Amino acid sequence: MTDARAATIEDVARHAGVSRAAVSKVIRNAYGVSPAMRERVNAAIEALDYRPRVAARAMRGSSFTLGIELPHIGNPFFTKIVAGATTALQGTGYQLIIAPADENGDEGIRALGALADRQVDGIIAISPLVSTEWLERLGSRMPVVMIGRHDPSEHYDTVTGDDAEGTRLAMSHLFELGHRRIAHLTRSEDVTEPGSGTPHAIRLEEYLAAMRAAGLDDEIRVVRTGMTEDAARLDALALLDDDRPTAIFAGNDELALGALRAVGEAGLSPADVSVVGYDDVDIASHPAISLTTIDQSGVEMGDRAIRLLLERIRDARTEPTHFSVTPALKPRASTRAVRAG
Repeated sequence: MTDARAATIEDVARHAGVSRAAVSKVIRNAYGVSPAMRERVNAAIEALDYRPRVAARAMRGSSFTLGIELPHIGNPFFTKIVAGATTALQGTGYQLIIAPADENGDEGIRALGALADRQVDGIIAISPLVSTEWLERLGSRMPVVMIGRHDPSEHYDTVTGDDAEGTRLAMSHLFELGHRRIAHLTRSEDVTEPGSGTPHAIRLEEYLAAMRAAGLDDEIRVVRTGMTEDAARLDALALLDDDRPTAIFAGNDELALGALRAVGEAGLSPADVSVVGYDDVDIASHPAISLTTIDQSGVEMGDRAIRLLLERIRDARTEPTHFSVTPALKPRASTRAVRAG
């Protein structure tokens, strides 16, 4: 009869000709493991089909799982972050647990608390409304990386895009095309509160600063909308019916896609109303969409967030790190020069 007993860590150590501690180091992707030993242990793990038991790991203080909290799982930019995180985890032995949550503060706390209760080894989160005090307490207990928050934190790391520079790139592009009547399609007031440091707040502040610096105070128009493309479509349609602007700068690509749909439904084209987004999601470069946008490399954000978590987990660093991605303008067909006359 074939032995159906699951392989143990001792079996792996015996097969690889190393100690149990060495196998544990390879599984944890710890420092100080030679490439030859790592290769030998991984070969034994594969040959024996060894799967470390999650419950046993948790009892030893490690679950080999990392949590990622997303406020709006349908947002295609968040998919890019998850893709970057997943790639960075390859070969580490860690699994990623996704916890969707609404964007309000209470739901963010609930999702983050649920991940912590599952004894994940670290958390990546996109929670713009959870208080810094609550995050500092969580970060003092376990490794935490917040994406999209410009917090001067002490106990957790941050990964952001340079939202101020990205907005300046978008606005400069529109100014160079001759646009002056530029509206900003953004999120609700709680997500754009001045001084809050959220990406949408900074993009709004920089839009206002750019318009005022250009002497266009009278042309400032801020239109607030919901989280989804459809909400943005409806609010953009209302905007186009009321003293139509020549350009719309949207707070992210999902809102920009809604604005583009509204432009089309109104019988207009980019020659009538230009649209600029923010994020450079995959569909933005599709020839049928061709959305001008700001690339802030969601894949790089996800990758860096994982690397920062693993540094903390391995005790390679205790001081907070605040990493910022440099944005780049991706000009496409959704923006055109203002029509003469």
